[in-house]
Amino acid sequence: MKVSVSRLARLACASALATVVSMGAAAAQDVVLKLHQFLPAQAPVPALVLVPWMEKITAESGGRITFEHYPAMQLGGKPPELIDQVTDGVADIVWTLPGYTPGRFPRTEVIELPFLINDAESASRALYTLGEKHMFATEYADVKVLGMWTHGPGVIHSKTPIAAPADLAGVKLRAPTRVTNMMVTNLGATAVGMPVPAVPESLSKGVIDATIIPWEVTGALKSSELVKNHTEFAGKALYTSAFIMAMNKAVYDGLPDDLKAVIDANTGVEFSAMAGKLSQSADDGARQMAVDMDNNIIALTAEQSAEWEAAAKPTYDTWLKEMSDQGIDGQALLDEARALMGQ
Repeated sequence: MKVSVSRLARLACASALATVVSMGAAAAQDVVLKLHQFLPAQAPVPALVLVPWMEKITAESGGRITFEHYPAMQLGGKPPELIDQVTDGVADIVWTLPGYTPGRFPRTEVIELPFLINDAESASRALYTLGEKHMFATEYADVKVLGMWTHGPGVIHSKTPIAAPADLAGVKLRAPTRVTNMMVTNLGATAVGMPVPAVPESLSKGVIDATIIPWEVTGALKSSELVKNHTEFAGKALYTSAFIMAMNKAVYDGLPDDLKAVIDANTGVEFSAMAGKLSQSADDGARQMAVDMDNNIIALTAEQSAEWEAAAKPTYDTWLKEMSDQGIDGQALLDEARALMGQ
């Protein structure tokens, strides 16, 4: 059977076009996501949570979702700008503290109130549950929330020993968020707000005399080399900070349904609880580093911790009034947080 040259040409063109269309469709299904965050890659949360999460997503998507990880603000800007970077599309996913932008996420602050949480896992589960019910459609309406969690119990790391609230008088103390700044002020310190990456230089230059951070981050910051006193609390934690992992909403919405399903299966309340648990799990190793340096670990008794809790009560009074002034039922949020944590 003879086939005309023109027909062969048409068949060849059709085949080539089909190949191009097929390749284009396949390429359209492949996604590279830029994840931006503020800590070095070797810090506990990036190493234990973020990197394994990215690897799991890539594996479960069959390699159709891959990531570019930008730790330590490598895409530029400062930590407080991360939430706007994901909204504006500078990054596809960010991990950050809502508290780095004071007053912008008022409901989230509930979990940061002093002497509220027992452990990061239960606090993270409560925070995400509260977020899903009260915050995703309000404070976080411009992003796709992937997870919300907290770190473990906050510890005071200081140049001079601190055992009682009176010891904070005149101490320049770094705190991470608006609520924690309010708390340390009520406890007698001079509050100095700054993102955690600025802590080592600020300690070495005398900008601050002390900082409140969980044990887990002290290794990456090498803060136990800069201060030799560490105050731990009995019972409920002095404080914790809320974290959010958020995705650009348009990028998420643009994913095909099967890739959305991969993201959805690896985010949410269980992911948040796991992230909080993993974050706190790094406390012991970092604490041991301070012990090995012969640093002074001040373990407060229950009675001593109760004195601090009483001194911190004005933080609750102020925060509840502020929420009321904004039309937010802060007491209901607080009661719900306590109930979710089984208190």
